[in-house]
Amino acid sequence: MAHPFDAETEAQGLIDFVDASPTPFHACGQAAARLSEAGFTEVAESEAFPTEPGAHFLVRGGSLIAWDTRGADAAGLGPAAGFRVVGAHTDSPNLRVKPNPDHLKAGWQSLGVEVYGGPLLNSWLDRDLGLAGRVTVRGEGRGGVETRLFHDTSALLRVAQLAIHLDREQNDGLTLNRQLHLEPLWGLGDAPGDFRGYLSEQVGVPAGDILGWDVMTHPVEPSRRLGRRRELVAAPRLDNLATSYAGVRALLQAAVDEPALVPVLVLFDHEEIGSTSERGAMSTLLPSVLERLVLSAGGSREDYWRALASTVIASGDMAHATHPNYADRHEPLHQIAVNGGPVLKVNANLRYATDSLGEAAFRLACEQAGVPMQSFVIRTDLPCGSTVGPMTSALTGATTVDFGAPLLSMHSARELCGAEDPAMYAAALSAFLAPLR
Repeated sequence: MAHPFDAETEAQGLIDFVDASPTPFHACGQAAARLSEAGFTEVAESEAFPTEPGAHFLVRGGSLIAWDTRGADAAGLGPAAGFRVVGAHTDSPNLRVKPNPDHLKAGWQSLGVEVYGGPLLNSWLDRDLGLAGRVTVRGEGRGGVETRLFHDTSALLRVAQLAIHLDREQNDGLTLNRQLHLEPLWGLGDAPGDFRGYLSEQVGVPAGDILGWDVMTHPVEPSRRLGRRRELVAAPRLDNLATSYAGVRALLQAAVDEPALVPVLVLFDHEEIGSTSERGAMSTLLPSVLERLVLSAGGSREDYWRALASTVIASGDMAHATHPNYADRHEPLHQIAVNGGPVLKVNANLRYATDSLGEAAFRLACEQAGVPMQSFVIRTDLPCGSTVGPMTSALTGATTVDFGAPLLSMHSARELCGAEDPAMYAAALSAFLAPLR
């Protein structure tokens, strides 16, 4: 069966999505724009949910959840209905600006940053960096506070590496102190820089009206095709914006004529630091929205729990492709190929939530989409990472499967995936959200 996703279109779509999404807030904005263009309507969490079938989404900071009940039967989300949920996350490891960031050292103006998540620190050295994020300012909004986003693509910052002449042992084992060695430089002078003044210019308010910020660095080099036949995509934040993009594309393409299933997309923030926040996977975001969907459609709490019993969740995060220079770090019988199709992720200790029921659902989705499926298992003598799957499974009691798309250089400032994989990824997720009977 041929799926409707074109490889060239989806590769470029991913590039555009990533370059416009330097922060989780921007990623949700990009997802929201695509959903709105396709007829989805934004709802406010503080207001009553619509009671009629429709396509809607809501945004909570750097998280987004969207759903489409247009295929629900006249009774709404009755006891026979369940959800098909695709989950991903919007955040990536990076360097985030501290509350009092302005430093002056040896005539250099530098910016105090804190390491977010688990980045490959050396990949941030000697790289041109910009700034982006969310700024809270005085305003007329709730509590007299407004939020404004900015995205500065200028080359502003650089974490300068020490010359080899001053440490001849760097090539034998680079050690970076997060406090001392990772402060980006952004100018020269005899006084510290003025970060608050910079933000004032970016968001268009007096410096005294700035109340706080969530600002982070990002590489300014654009994403691009790579390789002799341009069969690769080099980009920042592929973990996990590649899944976020594929999830949006899948929801927009998924059929909505199945009365017993409601497709849902949820993009969580804060996965890279454990997901324990008001908008992370350990929050009430997903279960509360699913319950409100049932109640707003006229169902009861009993109907909600029955719907969860018929629900399957697909938790998407990127997967480790087999690295040709480090092939011994991979499980020998589970080699993963770039441009080889979506990757089922299995761990006996449930660092991934996949069991045989979840595997069956995802395998059937790949078959329905006409795309190959690969299986990943970490070497038994290596620790296994995790993602939002086990958390959403525990919070909802729903069958859950963890999956991904192949990637090299995971958690680097610039990662590498296949140009054919985004289309196959979206096709599999679209089939998962609306499986054939």
